[in-house]
Amino acid sequence: MTQDRLARQIEFLLEIDQLKSVYRRSYLLSQERHENSAEHSWHVAMLAMVLAEHVDEPLDVPRVVKMLLIHDVVEIDAGDTFVYDRAAAADKAEPERKAADRIFGLLPEDQRAEFVGLWEEYERGDTPEARFAMAVDRLMPLLHNVHTQGRAWREHGVRCGQVIEVNARIGASSGRLWDYVRPLIEAAARKGHLAE
Repeated sequence: MTQDRLARQIEFLLEIDQLKSVYRRSYLLSQERHENSAEHSWHVAMLAMVLAEHVDEPLDVPRVVKMLLIHDVVEIDAGDTFVYDRAAAADKAEPERKAADRIFGLLPEDQRAEFVGLWEEYERGDTPEARFAMAVDRLMPLLHNVHTQGRAWREHGVRCGQVIEVNARIGASSGRLWDYVRPLIEAAARKGHLAE
């Protein structure tokens, strides 16, 4: 049983290596290439650890970090959905559920149940931990765009109102973080890095 457990865990760990090949729309700050989903997951987990002191309600930070490390694993099968593409966002639930069942199903049952539970909690966004995970998941791509003169926003014709609407989730967890980034969005629009 222990050998089978280890084999299943290794199979899962090898499978999630594919997340490094799923590219997002955000550019690295160097602008040399797009960020991949594995890099994004690591970076938002770091944001959660560093910025947790700015949330509006108490939360379990290690739980948030776990949630962020697994929240995009489903993109191995389902692909990355551009946050400003409403049609794609509306159609992502079923492919992502199938991906979660397959990929987390590689794990031993106890770990499968834990990871699926964390992924579902993130998707629902109904706990302080999930709200904060969603906030930092939105925050990092926003910061990438602000610091690359809106490169991905401009390439995809994203408008200021869309950025405010999509990223308002940040304020659902941290008024302080939203108060920090809202002026950044408005300044990007004034500079022409984002369509009015």
